Amino acid sequence: MIHQLAAVDKRAKISKNVIVEPFTTIAGDVEIGEGTWIGPNVTIMDGARIGKDCKIFPGTVISAIPQDLKFDGEDTQTIIGDNTTLRECVTINRGTKALGFTRVGSNCLIMATSHVAHDCIIGDNVIIANGCGIAGHVEIGDFTVMGGLSAVQQFGKIGKHTMISGGSLIRKDIPPYVKVARDPISYAGINSVGLRRRGFSNEKIFEIQKIYRAIFQMKMNVSQALAYIEKEMLPTAERDEILQFIQNSPRGIVKGYGTSKDSN
Repeated sequence: MIHQLAAVDKRAKISKNVIVEPFTTIAGDVEIGEGTWIGPNVTIMDGARIGKDCKIFPGTVISAIPQDLKFDGEDTQTIIGDNTTLRECVTINRGTKALGFTRVGSNCLIMATSHVAHDCIIGDNVIIANGCGIAGHVEIGDFTVMGGLSAVQQFGKIGKHTMISGGSLIRKDIPPYVKVARDPISYAGINSVGLRRRGFSNEKIFEIQKIYRAIFQMKMNVSQALAYIEKEMLPTAERDEILQFIQNSPRGIVKGYGTSKDSN
């Protein structure tokens, strides 16, 4: 299943039913799972660990060394989960000694020309539209949808089940379950449509709405809102996840709509 015009190092561990199209180059320290399709003109470099049933389109470069001047040739990896699709000219750099790997989860879709830098952790079922730039050490939670031409500053954190509008510049952390939009980017409600599609009940969605009303609409700063939520709202997995995310955000979260500056 490897085309005679592909250049595949004999040391590469390639599973059954993998298709490698012509003019693709695969280095020696590479592992590829069963059923994966690798299109023409793809470059897969040392340290790549690619799961089962992935689709990798032409021009993609996986596991190139980081674009980080501190990188000193350390042995690191790029890990890609099962059933993930990388469209044309996607680039994913391997990790540095800071983390040791860059990881993209399973069932993800990263669209054409997007870039994932070193030491990023991208969860499962994430969609990243065309032309996005994700800087180093960024974490993106499960089921995030990122609109095209968006950019995330290094060390940024994005919670799961979030929806990010196209063309967004993300300098602050985005807590889970929300939509963000506008310029400068700000809270635009919870991602209720996405949550319903994923089986969240109306009661659970209403609970999440109440939490974010306290944070963004009750004219309290973030510290006051968190104290209010802890005191007045019953503990649930979603409540505790939101509180923990915000409490562990050193750079702070996005501002609320109509707020002239970030609350503290």
